[in-house]
Amino acid sequence: MAALTGCGTSSSRADDAKGGGSSASSGSPSRSPKPRRTRKRPQLPRGGRELFPKYRLVGYCGLPGAAALGRLGDGDPGKRASEIEKTARKYAGGREPLPVLELLAAVANPDPGPDGEYRTRTPEKTIRRFHEVAREHDALLLLNIQPGRADALGEVKALEDWLKQPDVGVALDPEWDMGSGQTPGETYGRTSGGEINDVADYLSEIVDEHDLPDKPLVFHQVSTSVVSDEKKLRSADGVPLIMSADGIGSPGLKRGTWRQLVEDLPDGLHTGFKLFYEEDTENSRLMKPPEVLKLRPEPEYVMYE
Repeated sequence: MAALTGCGTSSSRADDAKGGGSSASSGSPSRSPKPRRTRKRPQLPRGGRELFPKYRLVGYCGLPGAAALGRLGDGDPGKRASEIEKTARKYAGGREPLPVLELLAAVANPDPGPDGEYRTRTPEKTIRRFHEVAREHDALLLLNIQPGRADALGEVKALEDWLKQPDVGVALDPEWDMGSGQTPGETYGRTSGGEINDVADYLSEIVDEHDLPDKPLVFHQVSTSVVSDEKKLRSADGVPLIMSADGIGSPGLKRGTWRQLVEDLPDGLHTGFKLFYEEDTENSRLMKPPEVLKLRPEPEYVMYE
């Protein structure tokens, strides 16, 4: 919508200075300035600035060249984006489906690496490639952080240029957040409600500074032990906080894990549910969309690995 700026020219003042009276008496009406276009505020990929309750997020996770880490890393990213689009429609349930590409941006390793942090950062060109695919499909890009022994907030800050984009959010994997002396793959890591809040506050500052739409912050939780001080968790302005249940197993086992994780969840948090194409089907079967939507509270993010 155009906005008019100013209240006309100063021609009347010029006429008065010459002693010619007002512009009205001269018979030459003043001219209004040309309308100026107002800047359009950044939007979510499929419109609007608030994620919930309008949308339900449905996505794949992974890393190119590492099929074992998720479906997103297996095959052409564009084909995977089209595939998740079709899957997302099955989860609409009265909401508008919003596809998600959850790319591993920092991957925990059993070896310390050159800096001793037990993690590897995904190259910028890979992130750029997946961001382009996300935009081609009107999808969200989530950058997943497995910090190893690095500081989780530091890993998020290293991605700041990407996080200034209106269609890029963050996912944290606390089970890969190692303490001193811990090695990824040998034990579960853990984080705290305060550390997750620090990330949320940082993202909120970016949202405010750049006038961005909602920027989701997901944390995948495999058990209650990987997040301490959970009652301190809170959403920050413009940053919906989503707890994604990360348990593996049969539908019955997954429902049991779900009940444990949502039982004491603080008010205002949103929920997500993770499904595993391989691990969930080793001795059982994959849960179907109607079964997932029967969970209470109803998951607002469904992710396939």
